[in-house]
Amino acid sequence: MRSMKSRLGEDVELGTFIKFPLVESVELMAIAGFDLVVIDLEHSPMSIESAARLLAMAKALGVESLVRIPSHGYEWVQRSLDAGASGVLVPHVDNAEEAEQLVAAAHFPPRGHRGFGPTTRAGGWAVDPGTDYQQEADNAALVVQIESGEGVANIEGILAAGVDSVFVGPADLSVALGAEPGSPQLAQAGRAVLDAARASGIPCGIAAGTGERARQLVDEGYDFTVVGNDATMLGASAQALAAAFRR
Repeated sequence: MRSMKSRLGEDVELGTFIKFPLVESVELMAIAGFDLVVIDLEHSPMSIESAARLLAMAKALGVESLVRIPSHGYEWVQRSLDAGASGVLVPHVDNAEEAEQLVAAAHFPPRGHRGFGPTTRAGGWAVDPGTDYQQEADNAALVVQIESGEGVANIEGILAAGVDSVFVGPADLSVALGAEPGSPQLAQAGRAVLDAARASGIPCGIAAGTGERARQLVDEGYDFTVVGNDATMLGASAQALAAAFRR
């Protein structure tokens, strides 16, 4: 089985964020044709328990899954990976030291200090002979999010720390730089991250607001994109239906 690390940017190009603690959200995104779901614990009130249920659905459907954790804490990396995530997406990584600490949290000794717990979904609950806990850990992807001027300036060191992928967060990056969305300054910052990642042979993703914009960004060289989220999709569809009725 190919690892999430090797699939990012190849047969995993299109993802979306999941904000509702509903297995049906994951199911619907799989039916819609997304390659990846990102369970969003940073910008939702969802618990790790709810996330674990969504990860089980993703695994059953053969959809890759990342958990966007709410902080850099070791426990979020450990619990997300043990719950069966294909990897973690870590927000606000600004320098090599932070990246090194995350790499250590995501790997077993001697490379890191992740706790060894095969009695979890990632380990097949220690009863599934077809699950190799060590292999599952090696296959998981550590994706760090670049969303500040500091992160852009330190991108080479972040990449050299041993991360598996980087991800540009245009919304936070726009605010951090004081640059308007769609501005040349913002595009230049994203391009600096992309160019450094490509030089290092590491996949680079980016968030997008629409499918059309996501396609454009991949055509420009980004390896994968995460577009929209279940909550906004539902709201936009409902709004359009109501507007059509009341016109």
